[in-house]
Amino acid sequence: MKVTEHIKNAKGTLFSLEVLPPLKGSNIETIFEHIDPLMEFKPPFIDVTYHREEYVYKKRENGLLERSTTKKRPGTVGICAAIRHRYGVDPVPHMICGGFSKEETENALIDLDFVGIDNVLVIRGDSIKNEPRFVPEPDGNEYALDLLKQVHNMNNGIYLDEDLTNVSPTDFCTGVAGYPEKHFEAPNMKGDLKHLKEKVDAGAGYIVTQMFFDNQKYFSFVENCRDIGIDIPIIPGLKPITSLSQISTLARLFHIDIPEELVHEVEKCKNNAEARQVGVEWGIQQSKELMEYGVPVLHYYSMGKSESVFKIAKELF
Repeated sequence: MKVTEHIKNAKGTLFSLEVLPPLKGSNIETIFEHIDPLMEFKPPFIDVTYHREEYVYKKRENGLLERSTTKKRPGTVGICAAIRHRYGVDPVPHMICGGFSKEETENALIDLDFVGIDNVLVIRGDSIKNEPRFVPEPDGNEYALDLLKQVHNMNNGIYLDEDLTNVSPTDFCTGVAGYPEKHFEAPNMKGDLKHLKEKVDAGAGYIVTQMFFDNQKYFSFVENCRDIGIDIPIIPGLKPITSLSQISTLARLFHIDIPEELVHEVEKCKNNAEARQVGVEWGIQQSKELMEYGVPVLHYYSMGKSESVFKIAKELF
């Protein structure tokens, strides 16, 4: 079932989560151990991220450097199939621009269609760590909007090979990312919202936000979206603080503000266990306020750790 159908049929706020593929060499049990406790809260869908290939440079005997491709977290398509088989839950794989040509993207979408996946979250993805800015693959999609259009072309039976006959259209429901504190590359919020509106006009079915810790930023974001004609569901993305260091690392990596009150409470903690408890308490209050606001879904970025998300959800669902 499509994410938009789950939202339409819901009688209240839904619970969902996002999981990371395990590191290369790990098995699917690491995913199941993470998801199993959270099935108590009946998530109708589970997001599975995709991590692009990265490069390392190895020194050869002649002194020259040879670029070698590494793939740290493969398995998104397989994990989605496993989630669907084990739990009967709709998986939502992330589709990214980075590391894929348009043909490779098309082939990945065909694979997803063959295993019965109804939803994809379309995002540009991050640049490679040693690159100062995002660089698409040759003949790859440069922006999330380009990738979104490719998905919707396939939904309309339009493939890259124009000579194909008797083609079967796909039927993906597409989600896109939204940024309550704006994307860090956008010059201002107005410009960022303009690009988001372009994706909605291109057929996006729903929006999932970047994590935030100040609900007012989400409320303002939703209001600004509605003011420019964005009327699709806007799902808040939440991440409980789980360690002392996350106050600084999350702010730096995701370009978000951490409320002064939350920073103060975490800084009083003596260890990570105390910081996790603060994160749970903040997450519960933040989630309750969002539910009172009437959000369609509470979507948790679990980062491979279910304990804090479980404690929050236990108070809500």
